[in-house]
Amino acid sequence: MGIHNVRQLSDYNHWANLRLYAAALEMPEQQYRRPTGVFFGSLHGTLNHLLLTDRIWLKRLTGTGEHPDRLNAILYDDRRDLLRARIAEDARLNDLVRGYTDADLAKAVSYQTTSGKPYSQPLQDILAHLFNHQTHHRGQAHACISIVTGGEPPTLDLLAFQRGVPAPNLT
Repeated sequence: MGIHNVRQLSDYNHWANLRLYAAALEMPEQQYRRPTGVFFGSLHGTLNHLLLTDRIWLKRLTGTGEHPDRLNAILYDDRRDLLRARIAEDARLNDLVRGYTDADLAKAVSYQTTSGKPYSQPLQDILAHLFNHQTHHRGQAHACISIVTGGEPPTLDLLAFQRGVPAPNLT
C-alpha cells in the first residue's frame, strides 16, 4: 500500500462518515438509539466506538489526544456533539496522513494495546487496520440504518467516492 492509497482511504473515511452521520441526523431519536444486535448495540453505540478507536490510534501515532480505556465507552451522548468530534478527528487523521511519505509507511511504530500489551508494527499495517476497522463497523452502522428505518441507507461504496458522489455538508 503506497501513500496515495493511504491518503485516498483517509479521504474516503471522512466522506463515508459524513454520509452515515447525515442519515443518523435525520432519524428520530428512538430509531437512532434502538438496539439492533450489532456488536455495540445501536447506531449510536457503533458511531461512538468508531470515534473512540480513531482517538486511540491517533494517540498511539502522535502521542497527543485522548486515549479512552474502554472500547464500548460512550464519548458523546448527543449525536450533534458526536458529529462535531467526528469531523475534528477526521481532520486530524487527514492532516496526519498528509504528512507521511512512502518511506514513513515502512517504519515500525511501537504501542501498547488497551490492556497494556506491547506491540510494534509497520505504520502501513496500522493504517490498513485503522481504515479496515472503520469500514467494518461502518457496515454495522449501515445495517442499523436499514433495520431501524426500513429504508435504503446511503451508499458507502469506495467506487461511489472515487466517482465523485458528493458528501453532505454537515458543518
